[in-house]
Amino acid sequence: MFLDFGFGFGSLIMLVLVLLAVSIRVLREYERAVVFQLGRFWAVKGPGLVIIIPVIQQMVRVDLRTIVHDVPKQDVISRDNVSVKVSAVLYYRVIDPEKAIIQVANYQEATSQLAQTTLRSVLGKHELDELLAERERLNLDIQQVLDAQTDTWGIKVSNVEIKHVDLDESMIRAIARQAEAERERRAKVIHAEGELQASEKLMQAAQVLARQPGAMQLRYMQTLANIAGDKSSTIVFPLPIELLTGMAELVRPNVSK
Repeated sequence: MFLDFGFGFGSLIMLVLVLLAVSIRVLREYERAVVFQLGRFWAVKGPGLVIIIPVIQQMVRVDLRTIVHDVPKQDVISRDNVSVKVSAVLYYRVIDPEKAIIQVANYQEATSQLAQTTLRSVLGKHELDELLAERERLNLDIQQVLDAQTDTWGIKVSNVEIKHVDLDESMIRAIARQAEAERERRAKVIHAEGELQASEKLMQAAQVLARQPGAMQLRYMQTLANIAGDKSSTIVFPLPIELLTGMAELVRPNVSK
């Protein structure tokens, strides 16, 4: 009888230990437990020690850390009918464990599929130049659309980053030709603006010299002095027009005689 009692007490202890092992859960700081009692939502527990009544209660762990998800390459047709392949990175986390478990069957898969469709729909509203040059604005647009749609799932989309925009070879060559043409256009515009400014300055200088005849002679002599500084140069010294006019007036009376 003592043996039967000892065996029964030992079995009871083993049963209690098994129940404790099944009932006790330890959740980390970044984990929460969504507890269901008889199939109905009961509470969100954690972090720390959580006791679950076997059979009556069930628990689902939820990770609250930020999840980094690679959005695979998507075929996108831009508003100007250019086909490109775009990949992105999605950053999101669970802020309401109850909604994340109850409102959607698999919140990670649902968020991934929603990110792919949103990426195609948002980028399809923009032209190719915007996809290449305005990524920050497009990232914000995609993030806002995703965040609004995942709010009912208890998901917070914190950031979206476009990784790559892949073009085919013909489009790359066309963009290179366009960039080269744009650089040539800018160079011609800068050259034309320089010519215009130089002509305006020359016109102003001519007006000043026309009002001051002595300044013209001084400029003339300064130019000759600059040329004479180079000993290897041959200087052709033209006579001033005023001197030739005076000589003509002197010669004319002699010819008339």
